[in-house]
Amino acid sequence: MSATRLLVLGVVRRIGRAHGYLVRSELVSWGAEEWANVKWGSIYHALRQLTKEGLLSSTEITEWPGRVDYEITEAGEEEFLRLLRDALRGPEHRADILGAGLALLPALPRSEAVGLLRARLSGLEAQRDEVAGRLERLSGGDLPHIGELPRFQLHGIDSAVEWTRGLIERLESGRYAMAGDQDADRPAAPHG
Repeated sequence: MSATRLLVLGVVRRIGRAHGYLVRSELVSWGAEEWANVKWGSIYHALRQLTKEGLLSSTEITEWPGRVDYEITEAGEEEFLRLLRDALRGPEHRADILGAGLALLPALPRSEAVGLLRARLSGLEAQRDEVAGRLERLSGGDLPHIGELPRFQLHGIDSAVEWTRGLIERLESGRYAMAGDQDADRPAAPHG
């Protein structure tokens, strides 16, 4: 999965109709250049590719030569939600993918987001068990220092488990405006 693909779909979806510079400006305001390594050229490439795939529609703006506005299609909405769910559900440790999922988290209903994060938690706990078994096997070998590798992995997994549990608690306590919430005055997506 590409974080840029998810982010571009998410920004166009959130704004409704957007041109490349607006998509980039929004992502820059979220700091995505830092945590997702989103580059100027990759945004335009993603916009063109997503349009080619029928996930975005494009309209050339004759008043502004070279400007193209994009809108998400029904297929794009389905792909966006699939990518978002995968980003939140997966226990992998790619910060760019998880970051994209978190930036777009409010697009989901609260209960669905919690369910996806619980699935992530289960995956992390399964990873922890697997790595702990590897640590046990390596600790008694000819090169016991190799056990530091799974120890390091366990440290990262334990941290991810703790953070995921905390996010689930925050969501369950009503923190953050989510799709379908009653309070329509709160913003549904991150700003700055």
